[in-house]
This record gives sequence, structure tokens and C-alpha cells, in this order.
Amino acid sequence: MSVIASVPISSAPVDATLFRQVFRRHAAGVAVVTADAGRGPAGVTVTSLASLSAEPPLLSFSINATASTWPHLREAQTAVVHLLGAGHTELARTFATSGIDRFGAPTRWRRLPTGEPVLDGAAAWLRISIEHRLPAGGSHLVIGRVEEAGLAEAGAPLLYHDGNFHAL
Repeated sequence: MSVIASVPISSAPVDATLFRQVFRRHAAGVAVVTADAGRGPAGVTVTSLASLSAEPPLLSFSINATASTWPHLREAQTAVVHLLGAGHTELARTFATSGIDRFGAPTRWRRLPTGEPVLDGAAAWLRISIEHRLPAGGSHLVIGRVEEAGLAEAGAPLLYHDGNFHAL
């Protein structure tokens, strides 16, 4: 019989600071979303990616309304979601950093035949048509239908936990 140690549990009203602290304890996969709405490529690192449905294939992610990539995603009809592997920490940091050319060297990327920017070497990628953009607090929930996908060789994922990137 195992015994679970008693842990003092405290509770408090949930404000933005506490909400962030709680979710820092939740490990999440790391993805980069890229798009081009006609003003050049744009991209952002997200940890809110979720599979919604297999039939039809739908996914969702959220993006802060003040993010520099939001105007691009607001106007784009399509995007590419890149799942990052353990070796992609610097790529995740690049697309999480504001005020830089995220597509400049050393980022390696190309365009799909349909025009979207796709990052080289991602563990997997999904080209989506954006079906819904829903305001949600200070963010937007984006729902996309998967139109095409690509896989690299299997490997360990990149995770985000407690403010840092980690590999399994």
C-alpha cells in the first residue's frame, strides 16, 4: 500500500500572475506557426497547440492579441504548424523573440508550392486552412483544418516547462 504525503494546499483568487504560475507547471509541446498574408513571412512559437478532431482533421492554437504575428494570422487564409524536436531549442527561442528577423540566418526555410513558409528540419509540419479566429480574453483562438502534412524521422520532442525548453 502506498502512502501519499500530505501536501499543504493553498488557494487564492486567480489573477494573471497566479494563472501563469500554475501553467508553468504544465509541460507542453512546442510548435512554430508560420504564415504569409502577402507582407512577407511571419511566425511565432506556441505551446497551446491541440488536436481537436481526426475526422475532419482539425487543430487549434492560441496567440496573444498583441503578438507581432497576430496581424499576419488574422489576414492569412493558410498557415503551417511545425512540431519541434529536441534539437530545436534555438529555433523555438528565435520565433519567441520579438523585434528580430525570425526568418534571417541561421533559420533555414523554403516555401511550399502553395506559397506558405515552411521551416527546414521540423519533426513534423501541418499546412492548415484557417477556419475560425475567435477572440478569447487577451488572445485569439485559431482553428485550422489540416490540408497537408509532412513527417521527419521520429525523435524526442521539445517541451516547454517552468519557463524553459526541455528535451525528453
